Amino acid sequence: MVLAIAGGAFWWEKQLPAQLRHAIANQDYEGCIRATNQLASLQWLGQRAPAELALCRQRHAEQLWAQGATSQALELQYKLVVSEQGDLDQNRATLHKWQQTIQERAISLFRQGQLEPSLALLKPLELQQRNPIRNLRKTFQEIWNRNSVEHMRLRRLVQQERWWEALDSFNRLDHPWWKAKAEVQKQRIETGLASFDRGIEHNQHAAQPVDVISGQQLEQAVQRQLRQGVEAWDAFQAGCQSLGGHVKEDGPESFCQRPATGP
Repeated sequence: MVLAIAGGAFWWEKQLPAQLRHAIANQDYEGCIRATNQLASLQWLGQRAPAELALCRQRHAEQLWAQGATSQALELQYKLVVSEQGDLDQNRATLHKWQQTIQERAISLFRQGQLEPSLALLKPLELQQRNPIRNLRKTFQEIWNRNSVEHMRLRRLVQQERWWEALDSFNRLDHPWWKAKAEVQKQRIETGLASFDRGIEHNQHAAQPVDVISGQQLEQAVQRQLRQGVEAWDAFQAGCQSLGGHVKEDGPESFCQRPATGP
């Protein structure tokens, strides 16, 4: 009885390579995979898996990739590399190429402001490149959150007409989508600073025009600080101080005020 079962299994194993070749010729790679799995279950007979096993997996992975089923293609190609069947160097090169392509697509989506799709695209790679991909997804999330918070702060500063602080906030945005989203605020900042440069900064509070340092003199002092790499708000403070003034925040406004000269 045992011999009969073993003989039947041996006969069936002999038939499977022909089925594999037929499936490959007809580009029936799913059928090829089924035959592959059946043959693998008979490995106890000691027969070595034919080269067709690796070939059908490789072709099926390429087919899935061409169809846009990138997650399935990556999974199958990864399994092929791990199995060490077929041309290992070529299989590794293909897997690396596909992994790089997916990362580049994810980065492109992220820069376009599509956070969730970019994270979803990277998810299948996490099982293959655990730490690098996990770190990349974490970096995406951190950059997005930081820019989101900074954009909210920028809108508040612009609404309060605190132009130098708003410029500093705008310069802290380091994501192209959030930068583009803040273009309206940037234009308002430029308009506000232009009026400030002409020495007509609006002041509805206690400081008198004669007490306010403004115009080209202050602008040049601030620009000197900016050329040294100082952040916008710090440059405004330092520029004001270099002219003997100090920054005063009066309500929503900030201006450079000369020190009192006496009664």
